[in-house]
Amino acid sequence: MAKAKYKIVVVGGGLSGLMATLKICEAGSDVDLFSYCPVKRSHSLCAQGGINACMDTKGEHDSIYEHFDDTVYGGDFLADQVAVKGMCEAAPKLIKMFDRMGVPFTRTAEGVLDLRNFGGQKNKRTCFAGSTTGQQLLYALDEQVRKWEVKGNVKKYEFWEFIKVIKNKEGVCRGIVAQSMNSMEIKAFRADTVIIATGGPGQVFGRCTASTICNGSAVSAVYQQGAHIGNPEFIQIHPTAIPGSDKNRLMSEACRGEGGRIWVYKDGKPWYFLEEMYPAYGNLVPRDVASRAIYDVCMNQHLGINGENRVYLDLSHIPADYLERKLGGILEMYSEFVGKDPRKVPMEIYPSVHYSMGGIWVDRLHHTNIPGLMASGECDYQYHGANRLGANSLLSAAYSGTISGPEAINWAATGDRGSEITDEELEAARQACVDQFESILKMDGPENVHRLHHELGDVMNKYVTIERVNQDLDYCLEELKKILKRWNDIGVTDRGHWANQEAMFVRQLRNMILYAMVVTKAARMRDESRGAHFKREFPTRNDERFMKTTIVDYNTETEEPMVSYIEFDHSLVKPRPRNYAVAKKE
Repeated sequence: MAKAKYKIVVVGGGLSGLMATLKICEAGSDVDLFSYCPVKRSHSLCAQGGINACMDTKGEHDSIYEHFDDTVYGGDFLADQVAVKGMCEAAPKLIKMFDRMGVPFTRTAEGVLDLRNFGGQKNKRTCFAGSTTGQQLLYALDEQVRKWEVKGNVKKYEFWEFIKVIKNKEGVCRGIVAQSMNSMEIKAFRADTVIIATGGPGQVFGRCTASTICNGSAVSAVYQQGAHIGNPEFIQIHPTAIPGSDKNRLMSEACRGEGGRIWVYKDGKPWYFLEEMYPAYGNLVPRDVASRAIYDVCMNQHLGINGENRVYLDLSHIPADYLERKLGGILEMYSEFVGKDPRKVPMEIYPSVHYSMGGIWVDRLHHTNIPGLMASGECDYQYHGANRLGANSLLSAAYSGTISGPEAINWAATGDRGSEITDEELEAARQACVDQFESILKMDGPENVHRLHHELGDVMNKYVTIERVNQDLDYCLEELKKILKRWNDIGVTDRGHWANQEAMFVRQLRNMILYAMVVTKAARMRDESRGAHFKREFPTRNDERFMKTTIVDYNTETEEPMVSYIEFDHSLVKPRPRNYAVAKKE
């Protein structure tokens, strides 16, 4: 008997979306793959430093359990431990799979996989391909997916934007509406299951290390349609980025993993403050810890370079040929944008918004609370708790795709899909989006959409990043409500029906403002300090009240976020104080 074939819609062509697509095709079903950009330009390629897996090629007696424990400990005990354990156990197999696909992992002279140090881990367990690991993994998966595309199992919709999901009478997700970014055509697409894999919301903060397409618009859209958002207050600030007027550019944690040192001048001498504050881990403390230390040195101690908010990241003591082999792409980027050679002079860096630990709430099989809708990759909340360890992002993206892909078919085969979506329902969903877009084209108020986006980024960067204060968060929330109201007064200058980026950005901006409110309200309600979420008034972790997953729902009447908390599984590793000044105690 022939195997049933299902149509799965995957939104997002990064590492998680491509992995899910590959797994779906291998299991005999078809995929409609939607992406803002050519999939080979997805933001996954910007991950430079590596991917974590316990390969233990350095003879350090590393173990999968230790990787699991480091991840839970680094995430300040807020991640579902069963889910994290599954990811860490699968990691070595994923590396072997990528190796067979042809990913050019850097190897030692003996031909074994090379490993480097990364923050929050005392063992070397980060596999890497020079300094372009994300790009190599993405290209390998792209190659595999192209094979299925040629066979007719994958239909790519590149330069298409997801607008919303389509639900049937029973509230089950049975398709999506999307828009061509070239012709501006809006179409409805049927699906047996939908997977959202659209990455993080960095552009909500304006200047950040993320690509301009990382705006969280798709996540916000499904939130407005009833999807839970989990732990959105946990926004990762990367300690080392080049500040820029347009965007901040990441200087990978691989720099510190290969021996880079962070310092400033104090009393006329170099002060290696991370090594002094955290002697057990030194420059390899997790990102939340390093970012707060740099913030303190610059903002409170006023020791930044030339009085500015910058510190040195120094590689100049390391032999140039070694740097070229291990970090070539990163050094080239610094030279290109700053005009100085990091082999010879220390780099100047400062923390920047980088990643979102939170996102769409999913269960361990990556189902959202909307039947038929799944999420995987950075846009889900699952694997990092309150803080992500460096090099766990590529791992969680790849691993989540291996779960969501097969499970999408399983749900299509066995789930309660309710009634089939009718042509009339499809057309009604499509027409609603057409009407919305046409109304945007008619907007003629005094507000400029890009200026409003800058204001959104400025207020979020000022109040909802490294240090948070309740009074400031209350003020920020009120400012966001004002910005949301002002959105109605935007004036559109391009009223055309071909490649109208401005009108599409107007729609995205509204989603971004609503997501900013989610992040801010969740941060306001969590009165403790845990991982990337730090409050001056509540400097310690409060397990009794807040060892819970934040759940945010959309109030359709007020458009405001509603915050609640649910329990999660933290039974495998007993919570303990997080202290990187001394060696970790088991």
